[in-house]
Amino acid sequence: MDTTLTPPPLHIPSLLKQYGIKPKKSLGQNFLMDDIAIQRIIKAAQIPPECDVLEIGPGLGSLTRHLALVARQVVAVELDERLLPVLRDVLAGYPNVTLVHGDILTININDILPQSGYWVVANIPYYITSAVIRRLLESPSRPNCLVLTVQQEVAQRICATAGEYNLLSLSVQIYGKPYPVIQIPPGAFYPAPKVSSTAIRIDIYPQPIIPTLYLDSFFALAKAGFSQKRKTLRNALTRGLHTTPDRISDLLNSVRIDPQRRAETLSLEEWERLTQAYYQQLEPKTLRGSIAD
Repeated sequence: MDTTLTPPPLHIPSLLKQYGIKPKKSLGQNFLMDDIAIQRIIKAAQIPPECDVLEIGPGLGSLTRHLALVARQVVAVELDERLLPVLRDVLAGYPNVTLVHGDILTININDILPQSGYWVVANIPYYITSAVIRRLLESPSRPNCLVLTVQQEVAQRICATAGEYNLLSLSVQIYGKPYPVIQIPPGAFYPAPKVSSTAIRIDIYPQPIIPTLYLDSFFALAKAGFSQKRKTLRNALTRGLHTTPDRISDLLNSVRIDPQRRAETLSLEEWERLTQAYYQQLEPKTLRGSIAD
């Protein structure tokens, strides 16, 4: 594609009216329409020209067209079938864009992008943020970088540091390093949301900080630890893991963690030590339950 050509801005309200579409709040549909914000996202993503891009929720194609100019291939996954006719028309002049109708939470990512090393660009609603990130990073074909536009508060949670950790930040930071790159005002979207948004970039580590063998154990621990934020680790883990206070105290003491501390104060290194000890000290059958994101 000729990267010297900048696509003209799309007039989102007119497109929606033309195709008889009303945005769905249930799908978190706030369509990015500000070309300056779009170009800043493209710049922050630093997509190599030989790279493939997975776009989740292309909407009406505003960002998709710009991605097509800088990437080798764009695979755009859209859940809402009402948007497919618009996307086919808007993207007709971009042969390196493949449109896929499906749910990113259930689709086999390896089928559409079999090789690791691709970039992910997405404007995703809060309620699926954690689930989307975990699904992407546990796929056999793993991305090198995620550029996600999320609510400002969600971005702050994802980028939290030790002392302010939460389940979402830990779930992301065991896989990669997140940092904010762009602040985006509500007026950049149609319809305008009630809150500001932030585009964050997550550079993915070659391997997770928590070894793959221990990931189920880690998520079980983290979910239990943060299930009751005001309680000490001893009390939260006792209740969350359905075991005894003495057993949890012994577990924490074995890795030099004070049982009176709270989950948000632990460093990533301490979570790694605790996870390994938990895996080794409990029977495997107790570690393999369904873990909600």
